[in-house]
Amino acid sequence: MSLVRSRCLASLLLTSLFLPAGLGVAQLGAAEKDDSSKPKNTKRAEIAVFTIKGALKEKPTPEDLPFGPAKGGESLLRLVQRIDKAAADDDVAAAVLLLKQPAIGTAQLDELRSAMKRFTDTGKPIYAHADSLTTGSLALLAGATRISMVPTGDLFINGLYGEQLYLRGLFDKLGVKPDFLTCGTHKSAAETYMRTGPSPASQEMTKWLYDGIYDSLIRLIAAGRGVEEQKARDWIDVGLYSAERAQELGIIDATETRHDFAAYIKQQHGDNLKFDKKYGKMRQSSLDLNNPFAAFQLWAQILAGPQTRRSTKDAVAIVYVEGPIMVGDPEASLLGAAQGAFSSPLRKALDKVAEDDTIKAVVLRVNSPGGSAVASDIILNATKRVAAKKPFVVSMGNVAGSGGYYVACGTDTIFADEATITGSIGVVAGKLVTTDMWKRWGINFSPVERGKNAGILAGYETFSDEEEAQFQAWMDEIYGVFKDHVTAARGDRLTKPLDDMAGGRVYTGKQALELGLVDRLGGLDAAIGFVADAAKLEEGDYEVRIVPRPKNFIEEMFAELAPQPKDDDKNLSLRLLDAVGPALQAADPERLLLLKQALRQLDVLQSEGVMLTMPVMDVTP
Repeated sequence: MSLVRSRCLASLLLTSLFLPAGLGVAQLGAAEKDDSSKPKNTKRAEIAVFTIKGALKEKPTPEDLPFGPAKGGESLLRLVQRIDKAAADDDVAAAVLLLKQPAIGTAQLDELRSAMKRFTDTGKPIYAHADSLTTGSLALLAGATRISMVPTGDLFINGLYGEQLYLRGLFDKLGVKPDFLTCGTHKSAAETYMRTGPSPASQEMTKWLYDGIYDSLIRLIAAGRGVEEQKARDWIDVGLYSAERAQELGIIDATETRHDFAAYIKQQHGDNLKFDKKYGKMRQSSLDLNNPFAAFQLWAQILAGPQTRRSTKDAVAIVYVEGPIMVGDPEASLLGAAQGAFSSPLRKALDKVAEDDTIKAVVLRVNSPGGSAVASDIILNATKRVAAKKPFVVSMGNVAGSGGYYVACGTDTIFADEATITGSIGVVAGKLVTTDMWKRWGINFSPVERGKNAGILAGYETFSDEEEAQFQAWMDEIYGVFKDHVTAARGDRLTKPLDDMAGGRVYTGKQALELGLVDRLGGLDAAIGFVADAAKLEEGDYEVRIVPRPKNFIEEMFAELAPQPKDDDKNLSLRLLDAVGPALQAADPERLLLLKQALRQLDVLQSEGVMLTMPVMDVTP
């Protein structure tokens, strides 16, 4: 598709999206004029309203279009910044926290609770209201001053549930033989493909991991509700409550409609209140919608893109490593760039912040289960160039394991949340043997080899004993490099011999702190404050800058478009997803997400043969 046609298509699409049928520009302008002609109220006390809807993202998206954010939900960083801004704003009397089917990671819960505490420590209350609650959402709202629910609302606070995925049964049905090797007794990522259930070592590791995350949830609920931890455990062991029963037990404070909830806040703070549902968000630019050419004015602002004037203010930069770690560049398409942490743009971003004199300190925010060993090493080396020039720390999000831990080894200070999932120091490699699958369709292959190990990565047959020994030796070398990086970075801070805590073992952030694998418990906000202090930056005298700058969907649409990858049979993962995806999407979309994650790992293995990745698992509080 040509660039001109893309622009025309986008123009028609945006016009249809933002100008409803039967409502012209002039009518929009008239409506705007009528609204603006209303008498203006005198300044009123504000109630900052924060709504968490769906997934809370890590990497911020821009708010630079005339109609506000263009894609996705709010990021953790932006939400925390808005809460902190409200805490310091004398015009804000209180805050309201609302949830709409939130999807919040276990580590993100810690960071939001810290922000809520900073708010309430100023003496201002937070009022929370919900239609229903789960264990995770209760752990969040427990940080509020008062929790209320709608009458007959339900609480499913029945604990922590997660699943691990195993594909061996599917492979057996398809005639595919997985042949994987690992470094480390607890490196269980390969079990997803090799087994139909967990090994004893995997079960042992999962037990201590889930125990740690569950203890964190209990602590958050008990501390927020002002009860002993055993009382919180007793609540969860029963699990299912009506709002009325929960109020009787002290799990929540009140049952009331949304209307009565607002009335209660007015009773506490006076009737002359302003509920600001967009507190702290970028205000939309004004357009003269009375002008019949306003649509063209709108489109001109869109095409003009964001202001790209280079800031000269001192800054703390945040570089995000989010998603599976992969080599090279993401492929762009009309559906947007491929998701993941790609080595080339991350290397360029880290080199940029190292050379930019206005950037005085850097935080590497890692939210990744790992991936490519080569890409992880490229990113690590780039972080070392940053650390050689200016203060540099790592902040771990929900997950920073295997390759996600590898890239964190370029700093002297690692922050993790109590419920961060990290560690998984080990290596996975292998292949899928598809010969029997092809034979089921009457397709046969005859291999031709020149060279003793020419077919070591071929999908024709499993490793011979000699090939396995050769492959294991190569993996052991990579594993040794991984452990050397950890030893060099952590030194005498490690509380046990590294071999006793590596081997693929996965930990919570709190457990990792006890082992010396991380240095401090705290979220992104704490990491920013720490590195700013190290750079001798005074609060209020610096900005937080995301590098590279997030692009809006218009910029992505008009970027040079690479051909979209075809769902052809060269990608085994796509074929497997085609086979079972439609049924799972209808019956069990959450498990489908696990399947997609496992199949993405297979794609990395097919292209590189070795991975630094964690086991595929889901933790749902």
